[in-house]
Amino acid sequence: MLANIVNIQRFSLHDGPGIRTVVFFKGCPLKCRWCANPECISSLPQLGFSKSLCNRCGNCLSQCDEKALQVHKGGIPLLNRHRCNFCGKCVNACPQKALVIYGKSITLEELLAEIQRDRIFYSQSGGGVTLSGGEPLLQAELVLALFKRCRSAGITTAIETCGYVNSDVFQRVLEYADYVMYDLKSLNKERHLDLTGKPNSLILTNALALVASGVRRQFRFPLIPGINDDLENIKMTSEFLQKAGKGEPLAVELMPYHRLGIGKYEALGENYFLADLESASPAAIEQVRQHFQEFGINCLVSS
Repeated sequence: MLANIVNIQRFSLHDGPGIRTVVFFKGCPLKCRWCANPECISSLPQLGFSKSLCNRCGNCLSQCDEKALQVHKGGIPLLNRHRCNFCGKCVNACPQKALVIYGKSITLEELLAEIQRDRIFYSQSGGGVTLSGGEPLLQAELVLALFKRCRSAGITTAIETCGYVNSDVFQRVLEYADYVMYDLKSLNKERHLDLTGKPNSLILTNALALVASGVRRQFRFPLIPGINDDLENIKMTSEFLQKAGKGEPLAVELMPYHRLGIGKYEALGENYFLADLESASPAAIEQVRQHFQEFGINCLVSS
């Protein structure tokens, strides 16, 4: 059984309780305009090239048997991504790390071994493994097998999900998940479709199932200025959480928009839809937090 991943990040403090090992899975059913991990959207391997890192040495050109790299004016290579077979020769030849392949396959055993390496930090901090992406549940059978093995090994499991997954699959994974971070982007169906490429009905259905399961969870609200921070959406989100909780206090975590992913879009040769959008000011973030509080939802702000 193979996992299709982008990378593994160690010693994370922001992806669940304690110190965590985060596995970024490749592939996502949504195409959020503000996505900070564009390399995780496609399920296929991708070649990235950061022109700002290139020193024009030309080492990569001689390594490409497929001629996917051609000499361009100024000495900076011109990429033909359709010809790339992802052999990795150009990546290995680049002294500046300007070239990177996003996506690799790793066996379940190899992935479990990588997770086990950090076990000492889990026991000391209450941490464990977090699956992120992309959307890990596009590879649900692998996730389920991994979570079962982790539970047997005494390693706690967490998952970051957009919720746009088959409900039966979601329920099966919840049986072996210790913690779930769940995004609520927009409660307006048409607006959600416009912003992400998918409607939100399945996401809301699975959100209710998550609450009913009793699994520890954290609902999260990606705060995108001028996109989903209007009072109507905040109110609708609050009302949904109140309904889901059935009297139980539910909390939401604000995830303020940032521009850290722009370089990845450039490396992939893709347009960034929100290139002119600035992050919300501290005052604007606090205003949204207060609105949630006023609607009866305990609201935290991501650090």
